[in-house]
Amino acid sequence: MKETAAAPARRREVMVVLPGLMLAMVLAMLDNMIVSTALPRIVGEFGGLTHLSWVVTAYVLGTTVSTPIWGKIGDLYGRKSIFLASIAIFMVGSALCGMAGSEMLGGPSDGMTQLIAFRALQGLGAGGLMVNAMAIIGDLVPPRERGQYQGIMAAVMSLAMIAGPFVGGFITDNLDWRWAFYVNLPVGFVALALLAVKLQLPKLRTEHRIDWLGAALLSVGITALVLITTWGGNDYAWGSWQILGLAGLAVVTLVLFVLVERRVAEPIMPLNVFRDRNFSLISGVGFLLGFAMFGAINFLPLFQQTVQGASATNSGLLLLPMMGAAMVVSLFVGRAITQTGKYKLYPILGGVGMAIAMWLLSLMDVNTPAWQTGVFIAVLGVGMGFLMQTTMLIAQNSVEQKDLGVASSASTFFRSIGGSFGVSLFGAVFNNQLTSSLESKLGAAGEQLASGGAQFNPAALHELPANVRVGFLESLAESISSVFWWAILFAIVVPLLAAFIKEIPLRGGPEASGSEEDDRLPVPALD
Repeated sequence: MKETAAAPARRREVMVVLPGLMLAMVLAMLDNMIVSTALPRIVGEFGGLTHLSWVVTAYVLGTTVSTPIWGKIGDLYGRKSIFLASIAIFMVGSALCGMAGSEMLGGPSDGMTQLIAFRALQGLGAGGLMVNAMAIIGDLVPPRERGQYQGIMAAVMSLAMIAGPFVGGFITDNLDWRWAFYVNLPVGFVALALLAVKLQLPKLRTEHRIDWLGAALLSVGITALVLITTWGGNDYAWGSWQILGLAGLAVVTLVLFVLVERRVAEPIMPLNVFRDRNFSLISGVGFLLGFAMFGAINFLPLFQQTVQGASATNSGLLLLPMMGAAMVVSLFVGRAITQTGKYKLYPILGGVGMAIAMWLLSLMDVNTPAWQTGVFIAVLGVGMGFLMQTTMLIAQNSVEQKDLGVASSASTFFRSIGGSFGVSLFGAVFNNQLTSSLESKLGAAGEQLASGGAQFNPAALHELPANVRVGFLESLAESISSVFWWAILFAIVVPLLAAFIKEIPLRGGPEASGSEEDDRLPVPALD
């Protein structure tokens, strides 16, 4: 066969560009994990603890709203140029994040606002990194051969998740938090150079019409919902005109989005895929996975560095049990699914594991030792490992071959938007609880701390009077525990949804051997 004869040449071509693709994916995966350990120091310099969650929310929101658009633009203008553009935007955003609050940009008074805005720009670039890297593999490699390459990519992603907290902590302790962003620049330059010179894609061009109206409506609706969960009951009362106005805007834009998607020739998110029960259920599971996982995990470094007194480097190392457990379980699940073809049990186990972990984490207080926190987050990692790979697999196996791209992007989208909502909602819960607890424990001193005027640098805690320091740490621990209590409510829905998934045989299994379905096997991907 011609395809077989061409395989060695194609394999050499892919291996030449694979390092560049892996570096681009590392940029997206590594950044969030690095920044999470630097957040307490950033807040220590700029103040504004109440805006801490927005440093993460802005990035995730930018990634979420741009992800569906990047794929369409790549089809229209060529994957290579668009991929390089997404890397360049990410690098510009990284450089600006590192410069936030510097004298060049007006000083630290506006530092937090600048950082949040630049993180949104960075997220817009990141939205194209993951989608286009996977799409380029699809351009170069037929479905039957993608498994080995996606396996390499999955291993690199897991390594980035493990290395990120350590690298971020080391940078924060030994350099400056700004290098958590500047470190992206040399990596990005290497990726750009490799791909610009070595990447040669097939000269295929299909004319598409980008659903700009649908993309705009979806972006506005999602942003309005995130603002509601962020501002409601915190910056504005739930019954204020600002919150009610945002609610009205969200309803109107999302209803219009549905109407537009039902009529346009090439919708940015085809609604027909949601007719499949499994696809709808696993989309809900992915949303809740992102909601609980991203929303809660971002508060762990704050707890470890302030309440438990860990350095930034050590707080990164303390996240290793979670990441290591997730990687090991995910590899086990992938191998088990390949051998047996069975997958329904794993999202159920993952949801149960996540719920148990959130309950354990909600029990933490000022006296919880670091080793105990490590055990709790290892349980969380086990739950994540059961879920991360199976959500993508089930989504891909629930649609026709022509909709595999839609299934992959939708799976990523719902997990990302769940993360956006989780970070913003849990941030509001944290802020409200912290303000209430500080005022009740410390009176006037607590009000001053809650006002945001204090610098919450972990090192500066030792300068507070003993009674104020104890009250602050107790309030902080209670507030973070309340976040995990709320996360339980969302985590327990995951196994309930997963229980209704119908176990449909995977395409390309033994029963399909020798048929053309074999070539349409959706490869399990760890995303």
